[in-house]
Amino acid sequence: MAYFEIELPLRGGDAQAVEAALTGAGATAISFLDRGDEPILEPRPGEFRLWADTVVRALFDDALDPAACLAHLAAALDPRVIADATLRRVADRAWEREWLKDWKPMRFGTRLWIVPTFAPAPQEPGAIVVRLDPGLAFGTGTHPTTALCLETLAALPLEGLDVLDFGCGSGILAIAALKLGAARARCVDLDPQALSATLANAAANGVAGRIDAAAAQSPLATFDCVLANILAGTLIEIRERLTAACRPGAALLLSGILASQVDPVIAGYRESFDIVGVSRRDDWCCIRARRRTGADR
Repeated sequence: MAYFEIELPLRGGDAQAVEAALTGAGATAISFLDRGDEPILEPRPGEFRLWADTVVRALFDDALDPAACLAHLAAALDPRVIADATLRRVADRAWEREWLKDWKPMRFGTRLWIVPTFAPAPQEPGAIVVRLDPGLAFGTGTHPTTALCLETLAALPLEGLDVLDFGCGSGILAIAALKLGAARARCVDLDPQALSATLANAAANGVAGRIDAAAAQSPLATFDCVLANILAGTLIEIRERLTAACRPGAALLLSGILASQVDPVIAGYRESFDIVGVSRRDDWCCIRARRRTGADR
């Protein structure tokens, strides 16, 4: 099937209005791209961030009339928005996979790999592979906070442990923990979309029978390892709940923390935890702690 493509600069326009106009004109796919070189980190669930110089690219079936599509956009939007629109014919491709082509397998620690579903598994002895594609839920390993958690997890003795992933996003941390030897994982999140993504990703990785997902307000049991890759303010607010979820001697990983926020977070947990270490990548940090036992007090 042949296609044509309309591309136009957003220039501070309403992204949702532009997307709706393109959809109304018959677009079958719409992409927002960076025309400059401004990095944007992996978004949180429900968050939609754009670059200062964003270009919008829409794909249309060649059976449509390009002039009619442009006329529809001019009527639906400020005509100045499409003044610099460009039109070009494009060859058919596997569009549903096209945007994934530059996403490569990533290694964390010595043996843990996050690998796109379409990519071959790494040919390394002992490689532990989690299959995951970018999706609507937060967590693919590309954000420094997720990467720090994965690197720390890969170094922990997880064999036979019960794990809690609080604020699970895509479920990547819980799935990685199970692949690394944990017995069971419970995943909780405020976002139903994240819970659905977690269960789908668990099934794709063959660990669905050892994982369950529930709303963040659900009652919690106690666990051998608790993971929370959220935000510093939230970690401080829920410290009593996370503390109660940790069995004596349990490992606690806290991430989503900027370097400037490490001290307040540590202060909030120091009463019940020994701080094992703080790892850092870019401006982000991950705190590893251990729940004190009765003998430690």
